[in-house]
Amino acid sequence: MKENVLEKLKILAESAKYDVSCASSGTSRSGKKGQIGSAAGWGICHSFTEDGRCVSLLKIMLTNYCIYDCAYCVNRRSNDLPRATFSVAELVELTIEFYRRNYIEGLFLSSGVINNADYTMEKLVRVIKDLRLVHRYNGYIHVKSIPGASQELINEAGLYADRMSVNVEIPNETSLQVLAPEKDFLSVFTPMRYIQQGILQSSEERKKFRSAPRFVPAGQSTQMIIGATPDTDKDILNLSSALYRRPTMKRVYYSGYIHVNNYDKRLPMLKQPPLVRENRLYQADWLMRFYQFKVDEIVDDKFPDLDLDIDPKLSWALRNPQFFPVDINKAAYEMILRVPGIGVKSAKMIVVSRRYSRLGFYELKKIGVVMKKAQYFITCNELPTKTVNELHPEKVRDLLITRPRHKKTDDRQLELVFTE
Repeated sequence: MKENVLEKLKILAESAKYDVSCASSGTSRSGKKGQIGSAAGWGICHSFTEDGRCVSLLKIMLTNYCIYDCAYCVNRRSNDLPRATFSVAELVELTIEFYRRNYIEGLFLSSGVINNADYTMEKLVRVIKDLRLVHRYNGYIHVKSIPGASQELINEAGLYADRMSVNVEIPNETSLQVLAPEKDFLSVFTPMRYIQQGILQSSEERKKFRSAPRFVPAGQSTQMIIGATPDTDKDILNLSSALYRRPTMKRVYYSGYIHVNNYDKRLPMLKQPPLVRENRLYQADWLMRFYQFKVDEIVDDKFPDLDLDIDPKLSWALRNPQFFPVDINKAAYEMILRVPGIGVKSAKMIVVSRRYSRLGFYELKKIGVVMKKAQYFITCNELPTKTVNELHPEKVRDLLITRPRHKKTDDRQLELVFTE
């Protein structure tokens, strides 16, 4: 590898690390004769497919130069940091060489905006087009679309990419105008709509002609920064729910705000990213996607933010004790799904297993139910534990909150105490 390309790789892989919307799930590209790669060090990140397989992606930017000055972005134009730009040929060669050395299984490609949106998007299209048509690369490709890019360029990119994403970044347009006054929601949601139209049109064409080209077969995703603005979890989840109502939106990613621009007074002074809040939002997202929960059941005007001490499903159950206990041997599948400690797979197994015999404590444990939580919300054979209504929700909450373990100290070790 040429030394100048290696230096660019170091710079641009570092610049790309804050984008978390790079999962490679939702597509399948089997190996083909005459082509290299299939969808089955620096710039290499690990992601997971729908079936749980871990895959390695080259996570890289075309350039970290940018015409925008977004307060939350490390690559903003006012920052004094090393800058670099790959040529199309360099980036294509880098991807192919990494694949041949078995470093990667796919590519996640993003970019800062240089000159204008269309100029940058055209460069990204040339990269993935050369990979597919010239080098016959058949591996996974995820392209981050440039806000404001034309429909023609997005339509062309969709013919070669497996997944495309356009990052919302800030969940409220008023907050976005404060931190990134050069951007607006129109420039974000317009390319999202172009991608959606392309996917739906491709789906209709493939119903008529099996040989019709596939357009972004793995759908689209987006990302929101959490903690950079005063938006509540209710605001964030309402936007996520609206995005999921679009048939082509596969994932919304939540990225805890990292304080990279200390000098900008518009940003909160966080000592560390809000990782617990980020995790709770992912759990709430899961409830909406797989557990049939509505946003106003998870958060509402009275509780606009998620409880950081307990997961959202348990929080809902403690606020609604009137729905419990649930009789595991009689209740509908939809109600069993709402019991804390019972997942989708366990709920399905319960519904199947109870046809043959009544289920008790040990049978549920073998199925995979987390009885430490579930025991307060269910009734079944051989379950002597008092339920949430008998103990009171606050008592159950105290029992289930995980207390931090204090490390035992060794009196023989020297302890240094630092004071301000």
